Amino acid sequence: MKKFKLGLCQLLVSENKKENIKNAEKMINSAADMGAELVVLPEMFNCPYNNSYFPKYAESYPDGETIKMLSKISKERGIYLIGGSIPEKDDKGNIYNTSFVFDKKGNIIGKHRKIHLFDIDVEGKISFKESDVLSRGDSLTIVDTEYCKIGVAICYDIRFPELFRLMVLKGVKVIIVPAAFNMTTGPAHWELLFRARALDNQVYMASAAPARDENASYISYGNSIITNPWGSIVGKLDEKEGILIKEIDLNRIDEIREQLPILKHLRKDLYQISLQK
Repeated sequence: MKKFKLGLCQLLVSENKKENIKNAEKMINSAADMGAELVVLPEMFNCPYNNSYFPKYAESYPDGETIKMLSKISKERGIYLIGGSIPEKDDKGNIYNTSFVFDKKGNIIGKHRKIHLFDIDVEGKISFKESDVLSRGDSLTIVDTEYCKIGVAICYDIRFPELFRLMVLKGVKVIIVPAAFNMTTGPAHWELLFRARALDNQVYMASAAPARDENASYISYGNSIITNPWGSIVGKLDEKEGILIKEIDLNRIDEIREQLPILKHLRKDLYQISLQK
């Protein structure tokens, strides 16, 4: 199958975990009703994006209430589901920023733990240090679907192009990056990064983000986005809660790679690209 419908759900996140889970379920159902075959949720969709909330909201696989909902609804609706991200706690007490991926039968087929932690300090604008609370992941995340291989990363991961090139060299054609850029980095870099990663690697890139809440401690930029292998924006939301549905045409990837064979022109005699995990 060379085409499928991708749905991005941009949710307004509150301090009420149960309400956030309920809202996510409602939005997933709406996206499925609109024909989405692969649905994506935002980064940290079940809790506010703030270090103080991560330990309190953290869940363990497979018993967490958010995880159970994601598995249940993906099976009920017969969709692939990339569950944005949530705080995940392992059996050693470490907490990760984790995206759980489910197939159409509700089985987990992938789990991405954010590799690059968001530790930044833009003077006078924003300061955040995920590493104060979160541990970092240590592996690529690629899942096989009936459509194509799909790569998964989370937010700050997108600023590291090596990660995305490795995914593409392993056969990935669509990369999903649940994210929560802010009002400093969003206007400056959001579109640029998604267009650049799509253009460099000749793949589709997509991200679902939380809707903007001006009263939150961390204000999300929103603007959930899909970019194509030519580097163009296929669709984008604004700052408000909403759903974006677009058809992903995998034939377009093959066409562009034939016309502009960047990946064939890699000079591996001058630079090495590891294909290790």
